[in-house]
Amino acid sequence: MKKGLALTLILAMAITTLAGCGSAKKNNTATTSTDSKESTTTTTDSKSKDITVTFIPKLTGNAFFESANKGAQKYAQKWGFKVDYQGDATASAAAQVAVINKAVQQGTDALCLSSVDAAGVKDALIAAANAGVKVTTWDSDVDPSVRKIMVSQGTPEQLGQMLVQMGYDSMKERGKNPDKDPIKYAWHYSNATVTDQNSWQVEGEKYIKEKYPNWKNVAPDNYYSNQDAEQAISVGESILAAHPDIDLIICNDSTALPGQAQAAQNKGKTAKDITITGFASPNSMKQYCKDGILTRWGLWDCGIQGAIGCYMAYYIAAGNEVKVGDKIDIPDIGTVEVMPNSVLDAKANDSDTSSGVVLLPERTVFTKDNMNNYDF
Repeated sequence: MKKGLALTLILAMAITTLAGCGSAKKNNTATTSTDSKESTTTTTDSKSKDITVTFIPKLTGNAFFESANKGAQKYAQKWGFKVDYQGDATASAAAQVAVINKAVQQGTDALCLSSVDAAGVKDALIAAANAGVKVTTWDSDVDPSVRKIMVSQGTPEQLGQMLVQMGYDSMKERGKNPDKDPIKYAWHYSNATVTDQNSWQVEGEKYIKEKYPNWKNVAPDNYYSNQDAEQAISVGESILAAHPDIDLIICNDSTALPGQAQAAQNKGKTAKDITITGFASPNSMKQYCKDGILTRWGLWDCGIQGAIGCYMAYYIAAGNEVKVGDKIDIPDIGTVEVMPNSVLDAKANDSDTSSGVVLLPERTVFTKDNMNNYDF
């Protein structure tokens, strides 16, 4: 490995059109940079084999996060370092702080965290960094000042617009005219402190106001179910009870979406009555699609995302310096480029080039026509 790599990570990978979280029936491949001045291929030495990356989800037991761990473990075994998957069945800042502190006490070399609450874990991450632990994030970010790299599924604009477009397409499919009809809609997701989901909702709202001024948000304060499976169903039922004529429910959370679909099924609603869409793993939604509860939803390759997140944590812990603008070759995956933090947050201060973002290149919309091509 060469030290002193510059970073501006832009995933220049050609991962096969997956985009879901784990492994599809197709193989994941990526093109790598041919410019040796811009990229580095990492080799494993005795030092790197001793590195442990603690991989922290928002919560354990969720299909998205378990698939991300499966991908991370698969690749880390090839790369020669340890990924220690540690989390809690409850999605809370307090639970994540406990996991972070335990990992630091046990001597982990790096953290790769999907944050439930950026503010709630900030002090714990600062303490970890002060103890010499390298901090990266994936899926849901924290303050860029307390981590080195964020591996993101896409920009807020990309993901917000994707959520709205899936709703638009499904409503049109069932005979609505979303361009002219007075569509009533609401957002249902985890909570108001989750960075990624909130950024998608903000961009989605902006997109709706620009393109569909006839749409009406019937719950501007949003509905939250705290990534709790049972709560997602009960909140989903309360939405249907409070707004019996609602046209669209957008669930930008992998727990809220199956919960909302189950709520609709409990109330005898199908995709002919109401449009439900959002982000979740294919396997968690296939039966609802077969049962006619919804017609499309989306995601990205979270197995690759988890693997890249852990690799970046390992790479930095192995002594490599990174900065915005440089490209890094990830064995078996491809070349990534570190981009400025402003790709995720326009207000971000990009003066510190030692902190940046890596973007996944693709996202996928699942329907009855392609959902069985994916198994995660």
